[in-house]
Amino acid sequence: MGLLDDFSMEMTGKDVARLEAAAGVIPPGTRIHITFLEHEDLRTRLNAAAAVKRLGFTPVPHISARRIRSKEMLEEFLGALQAIGATANVFAVGGDPAEAMGPYEDSLALIESGLFPQFGVEHVSIAGHPDEHPDVPVDVLWSALESKSAALARLGVPGAVLTQVEFDVDRVLGWLADVRRRGVELPVRVGVPGPTSIKGLLGFASRLGVSTSTTIARKYGFSVTNLLGKAGPDTFIRDLEAGLDPAGHGQVGLHFYTFGGFKFTAEWISEFREDI
Repeated sequence: MGLLDDFSMEMTGKDVARLEAAAGVIPPGTRIHITFLEHEDLRTRLNAAAAVKRLGFTPVPHISARRIRSKEMLEEFLGALQAIGATANVFAVGGDPAEAMGPYEDSLALIESGLFPQFGVEHVSIAGHPDEHPDVPVDVLWSALESKSAALARLGVPGAVLTQVEFDVDRVLGWLADVRRRGVELPVRVGVPGPTSIKGLLGFASRLGVSTSTTIARKYGFSVTNLLGKAGPDTFIRDLEAGLDPAGHGQVGLHFYTFGGFKFTAEWISEFREDI
């Protein structure tokens, strides 16, 4: 299945031991994103990036624009990543704070800072939102995506769009078509939750501001009335694959939010690929 030929996964700085335990079932070279959380320090983030590289995967450190307090802080982070060979791929994101803690208001400001090329950045992923954002108007989201894509093209830097989780396949397909109609040609990785409890899944969606009605939940493959049950993205992936049209949707892959369950998610992916 094309969607699973080159998937990516996500970890926090505290997930190193879990990643090590799952290393044998994750394909070599898999892109592993490393989050930029408020309570994690530079050393924690660097240790995670170093572990990803040591285990034979591709580290993709996140850089949260509004959490960067100064140009010096950004240079320190990029310099430390470069020292361990982990700056080739980064994910530039605005981040959770409503107000910037320093000079970078959003991920576009990071891209246009001119610092990425100086520290060996060769590929930049940016965020996409198939669902409405709880705090940002839709027209602003589209403008931001178009501006970031244009900035990367202008700088000659390859990139990709990494989406927030969305449970409605039809909404994702419609959004992908709109992305292409607006002239954004970057490959897209659709955010997918790894298999987990329904309660945990809904909590994760709520934190992201993703809406999950009973109808959409049923289409995805779980019931909101059975919070003790488990849910995997089987139905979502099958329906997404069936609905994709390369001519209208472009290059599309998957990005798994694992909730720390790397081995469980990787084993699920392997088994799912054998069943299809």
